[in-house]
Amino acid sequence: MTQKKLIALFSGAGGMDLGFKNSGYDILWACDFNKDAVNTYKKNIGDHIDLVDIKQVDSKDIPGSPYEIDVIIGGFPCQGFSIANTSRSMEDERNFLYLEMLRIINDKKPKFFVAENVKGLISMQNGQVINMIVEDFKKIGYQVDYRVLNAADYGVPQARERVIIIGNRIGVENIFPEPTHADFSKNSFDLFSIDKALLPHITVEEAIGFLADVEIQNGKTKEYTEVNGLKIYNHVASTTVHDTFFGRKYEVDQAEICDYLKYWRSKSGWSTKKIDEHFGYRHTAGHWFRKDNKSGSIPKPSDWWELKKLLGFDDKYDEQVTTFIEKEIKFEQSLRITNWDRPSDTITATSPEIHVNKQRRLSARECAILQSFPNDFIFTGSLNSMYRQIGNAVPVLLAQQIATKIAEQIESSETITV
Repeated sequence: MTQKKLIALFSGAGGMDLGFKNSGYDILWACDFNKDAVNTYKKNIGDHIDLVDIKQVDSKDIPGSPYEIDVIIGGFPCQGFSIANTSRSMEDERNFLYLEMLRIINDKKPKFFVAENVKGLISMQNGQVINMIVEDFKKIGYQVDYRVLNAADYGVPQARERVIIIGNRIGVENIFPEPTHADFSKNSFDLFSIDKALLPHITVEEAIGFLADVEIQNGKTKEYTEVNGLKIYNHVASTTVHDTFFGRKYEVDQAEICDYLKYWRSKSGWSTKKIDEHFGYRHTAGHWFRKDNKSGSIPKPSDWWELKKLLGFDDKYDEQVTTFIEKEIKFEQSLRITNWDRPSDTITATSPEIHVNKQRRLSARECAILQSFPNDFIFTGSLNSMYRQIGNAVPVLLAQQIATKIAEQIESSETITV
């Protein structure tokens, strides 16, 4: 199979691009408007991506002459289309960024294009939006079809439904990849109609269970942690679950603990810098000795016991600091705990679900695994930026199977309509 030439728009961190690259495509050029996403892309996929507003891009400046490109892909921004955006309307300019994709496709005339968006696109304005998009692409010479695909049906450990729009101008059928996995749980209504040759959906535990007891890297100087001989990057997570989920049983006065620890530190001779170095933290220890409600903190239980070995303090606060209990959880979207025995719910661009241990949210790496990114794919930027990049991505494995099916269609076509 000859290598296919690809142009990628709205690439983000590169989930869709990586899937096509893994299927043998040569990515000539890509673009995105988010600096962190572009840095992540360059670090993992290549320097062929530009940090640019697509509205400012002249098609003539994009590599590849008209009719030369095999495929153009893009997950155009979906905020305006999303079901979650109750105020979405035809006036939201983000809804029309697909027109930039249309413009470039019209200028470059690739054999195929693939566009990805949220499921809500189909129901927006009672179907008017999707019909408008399909008609616009038909007007420039493409046969267009769309389908809602669930990533879990393609080996991704996540129930993520997205609309995939495929168009071609070479006179062949738009063929979507066949599912490789299915829901064989007792609760599946279609259990008797499922093809028994399919594999069962991959569960969250199967995908990320090996990281359940691995300490997160928050504040650590080392960029990765080693698990079973593997280097695991980006195992950092939000711990803003407070006492709503798993918190201290007793009230603890931070200022009181601070004075206590400062006293024992002065007796021991350990400096804050040396304590940080011992734990492998960048600046965390300083917060333990800072009497400030905004920036001071109390060591977590595992750090408390290790600190006790270093400083030799007595048992006065041991029970208060280290006794944790599970507290009542009130159901809200932001307080959801991830499931363990089925594919993950959709990974979003905001705060991920709470880990089953109830002490933190899913780490950036765990979210990336649930999006089928490989472990050596390293994200850049702040934690919130990484969550956003991962949540906005197309699952790599789903994109890879779409890419393979399109490559087969191109190979099988005998003539190219120009």
